[in-house]
Amino acid sequence: MKVAKRFALALAVVFAAAGIAAAAETVKIGVYLPITGGNAVGGQLELDGVNLAHKQYPEVDGKKIELVVVDNKSDKVEAANAVKRLIEREKVCAIIGTYGSSLAMAGGEVAEKAGVPMVGTSCTNPLVTQGKKYVFRVCFIDPFQGAGAANFAVTELKAKTAAMLIEVTEDYSVGLGNFFKQNFVKLGGEVVSVMNYQKGDQDFTAQLTEIISKNPDVLYIPANFAEGAIIMRQARELGATFSILGGDAMDNPEMVSIGGDSVEGFSYTSFAYSPNMPEKLMSDIQKQFTKQWREAYPDKDPAALTGCGYDAYLLIYNAIKNAKSTDPEKITAAIAATKDMPGVTGTTTINATHDAEKPIGIIRVENGKQVFHAIVDAPAK
Repeated sequence: MKVAKRFALALAVVFAAAGIAAAAETVKIGVYLPITGGNAVGGQLELDGVNLAHKQYPEVDGKKIELVVVDNKSDKVEAANAVKRLIEREKVCAIIGTYGSSLAMAGGEVAEKAGVPMVGTSCTNPLVTQGKKYVFRVCFIDPFQGAGAANFAVTELKAKTAAMLIEVTEDYSVGLGNFFKQNFVKLGGEVVSVMNYQKGDQDFTAQLTEIISKNPDVLYIPANFAEGAIIMRQARELGATFSILGGDAMDNPEMVSIGGDSVEGFSYTSFAYSPNMPEKLMSDIQKQFTKQWREAYPDKDPAALTGCGYDAYLLIYNAIKNAKSTDPEKITAAIAATKDMPGVTGTTTINATHDAEKPIGIIRVENGKQVFHAIVDAPAK
């Protein structure tokens, strides 16, 4: 009996040791994205990209990568709690996320205090990385996006006057709107009307009626794709004939489905990738990504947001590989040192403010399809 007990105890020790060894051979990367709530569609698109990258690169330095995904529910408090859980309970060495600048700011504060690197996906507000050592992003920032949109409005749309419709409870919309306004005025344009709405609004008749009375050449809407599509539909129903221009949050296939004919001719700034962009503009990694996506999801197109998720994973993967370590401090240093990393949304260089220097794309709706129109280079260094 004693021999049996000793054998069982020895066996338990062996199994425990094997479990510890297995855990040591696993690299945990956290992901916090809005899978439910108002930003769920964008969050899911990015998660698809993260998952595809994980499928292509499941191991680093012989260690299996485990993704721990937590839904931030499109809520700032939940975003902070999600990051806290990933760090304290799941013991991740790095974090991907998130769609939505407000959510990224909330989660970033937690990651910063804990000293765990976080890579934002499509959170373009400058405040996301401002003053942060451990927070980075793979997307361009709104000062550049706003400048690009203003330049497009003046040079290609020939706009001399502009109106704006801003979602005042969303940092992304307010910030991007301000950058567009500053640059449009700097280029000689006049902003004749700035109207506001709040998240979840469905009726924009009052604001649009006021805007139409000002007869602008272009209406700028730094909106979420669903609200933006409704705004365009109601604008056309009210007889608006001006051009409409938006930002990267409009980059979603559902936008055309919701807006119908009303979105025809709409242009927006986005990340420099589209599955239908001219092949001569596509890099090798963009071609590879598109092929892999078609094989994995033959019934739907990838979006630029999908590329953001993919690139965020690649940035952390390469950092771990280059650092030859899962220590958060070493991963942080390797991310900060990233130069000219090929990605789906363009070549990424992390600058001194931890933002990605990369080009932006202009996409237009033509004959009911989102067509890649042009690439605008990043500002000179």
